[in-house]
Amino acid sequence: MSGNHEPVRKPVHLAVYDTLADWETGHTTAYLARNGYEIRTVGASPAPVRSIGGLRIQPDIALDDLRPEDSSLLILPGADLWDTSDDLAPFARKAREFLDADVPVAAICGGTAGLAREGLLDDRAHTSAVSFYLAATGYKGGERYVDTDAVTDGRLITAGPTEPVAFAREVFGLLGVYEGEVLDAWYRLFHDSDAEAYAVLEAAGQ
Repeated sequence: MSGNHEPVRKPVHLAVYDTLADWETGHTTAYLARNGYEIRTVGASPAPVRSIGGLRIQPDIALDDLRPEDSSLLILPGADLWDTSDDLAPFARKAREFLDADVPVAAICGGTAGLAREGLLDDRAHTSAVSFYLAATGYKGGERYVDTDAVTDGRLITAGPTEPVAFAREVFGLLGVYEGEVLDAWYRLFHDSDAEAYAVLEAAGQ
């Protein structure tokens, strides 16, 4: 399935840090790249990081140098560090900058806890691994928690760690990468191994 070869857009920025959960953003970044988005990695510094699966990643840009106006989307993957230290709090603060500038943010797993601690989920519908995981952060948004695979509220997407395909679906829908039956078919193919969905994507040139 090939991409659309549409005009190059502003890059999508993927936050990277030690203990990054490798599996959570692969569908998202792969199919954004196939549809004309450059994926740029963002670290706390230019120093390499190592994912939970042992992959060594060299950040393309340091967090302090990232500006919302230069980006299409900021992705915050999960990582053990979200729950074991305050080291990743600057990434949540950067997410606030993005949302204040009306630039989308997508957080999955531990990234949602970081947003909760930053107060960004207090007034937005959201989801995560389970409600009590976010409740442990002490945030005030419990009434806005939705028990579902992934949630989009305005410019913010959230998902739990077992839903990388639903996470990608929400990103594609928000950015207009896929729409309607094509978006639905993409989700059914990768989530349900639906062979009929593959035919829909082929017919759409995907």
